[in-house]
Amino acid sequence: MSTVLYIASRSGGPDAGRWAPVGRLDHDAGVYRFVYTHGAKLFGFAAFPGMDDLQRVYESDELFPLFANRLLSPSRPEYEAFLRWGGFSTAQPPDPLLVLGVTQGLRQTDPLEVFACPTPDAAGRYQSKFFLHGVRWMHDTARERIARLAPGERLTPALEIGSRFDPSAVSVRTDDAVGRSLIGYVPRYLAKDVRDLCATCDPEHIELAVERVNTDAPLQHRVLCRVSACWPDDFSPCSGEAFQPLVELPSRMHPTGRAGAARG
Repeated sequence: MSTVLYIASRSGGPDAGRWAPVGRLDHDAGVYRFVYTHGAKLFGFAAFPGMDDLQRVYESDELFPLFANRLLSPSRPEYEAFLRWGGFSTAQPPDPLLVLGVTQGLRQTDPLEVFACPTPDAAGRYQSKFFLHGVRWMHDTARERIARLAPGERLTPALEIGSRFDPSAVSVRTDDAVGRSLIGYVPRYLAKDVRDLCATCDPEHIELAVERVNTDAPLQHRVLCRVSACWPDDFSPCSGEAFQPLVELPSRMHPTGRAGAARG
């Protein structure tokens, strides 16, 4: 099955805070394929360097530099820790797109995030892993509670109302017997999914929990969470207009070829 990632861009200027999926990346039959989506037409988005034609399907036998540069090099001393933070085995190199889908390819130098479009698991349920967002903005008491989180600990999603930053915001709170501490947020690209699932699935069939706590990681990789829920018959993530490619993708898969530059 092809791994599908979307690239989201945050806006600046008068539209600061808005975000949209601007591109789609997949890897199938040995070929990496990138195409811009309708979200790229929002808030004056500028095409990526070296990929300046919004009406083109880019293909390559190697991962495009824009995304390869968002993965930590195996030669870096913190490489094994980086994989461990995302819950990946260090015994063998994982699929780079799977790593990007969890780590989000975050960099301090641009407003981009990479995320995977959720797919049903073997049991037909919704499954997704994500790093808790907003930890850097939490108060000291919340940071202290985060430090005490344990793998497998249940968390509670809370649907925010009237957020001026994100109308679909979903906060994450602890499931303490006395009071529920706000410790962060579900990533924006999953928030609408979680809201829809909370409105459709039996509450007993929705589970949000701590996957792992990385005490040695930067704040954006401090808490890895997992969410599991039913998959309603009419549920279709990443299906809005902004996610749709600007040009039609090729229907035939290309055979694995020699390493080379992007082609279109």
